[in-house]
Amino acid sequence: MAKLQDEVTALIFDTWGTIVDWRGSLLDELCALGRRMDLKIDWEPFLEEWRSAYEPAKQKVNSGELPWTKMDVFYRQALVQLLAKHNITGLGEDDIEHLNRAWTRTRPWPDSVAGLTLLKRRYVLSPLSNASFAWLIDIARFAGLPFDCVLSSENARCYKPRPEVYLTAVNLLGRKPDQVMLVAAHNYDLRAARSLGLRTGFIARPTEFGSRQSKDFQAEESWDVIAEDMIDLARKMGA
Repeated sequence: MAKLQDEVTALIFDTWGTIVDWRGSLLDELCALGRRMDLKIDWEPFLEEWRSAYEPAKQKVNSGELPWTKMDVFYRQALVQLLAKHNITGLGEDDIEHLNRAWTRTRPWPDSVAGLTLLKRRYVLSPLSNASFAWLIDIARFAGLPFDCVLSSENARCYKPRPEVYLTAVNLLGRKPDQVMLVAAHNYDLRAARSLGLRTGFIARPTEFGSRQSKDFQAEESWDVIAEDMIDLARKMGA
């Protein structure tokens, strides 16, 4: 491990799910909306359907079927459709925008800020998320995440797991791939990064999707570091 600690100088992080609890945070906001408007809606499947807009949207951009479009645009389009589907009226444009931006008002997991703070003593830290650049700034500010900079798929104008996203981050950090570690709770993300020469760190977040979670309960491959949480990652990386 000492060799790995000496070689790696920067850590980049998947954010939604790995660092912040997007599901719990958005459910709280949706339930609060339901109470204010006296709506009798099961918000868990509502949120699941809202989030499901993510995969087909990024695939259409990555395949060239759609031009580069920020994820917040896709989420807003899906939200408008869901509001109509559930006959939720009475929300103005500002209300809809505020609700869509709930994706930026996400609480960190209990270990995230403390672990990142420890890691920052030794490493350069940045998110590398499919969230837009502006949204990542807001996520970091809301959650108090001690990043040194912000890197997004928007920098590469395509979405993970396209190789351009990871390599653009490496280049912007002024480093070689093996000097950068991607930390994620999603095995597919780490797999893509490792294929390009990046180092990999896995943290399981088995409650990210609640009772509907079906994968990523554990590391599926021998990643460079497998940690229980962000604090454990800091310990294993010598921070």
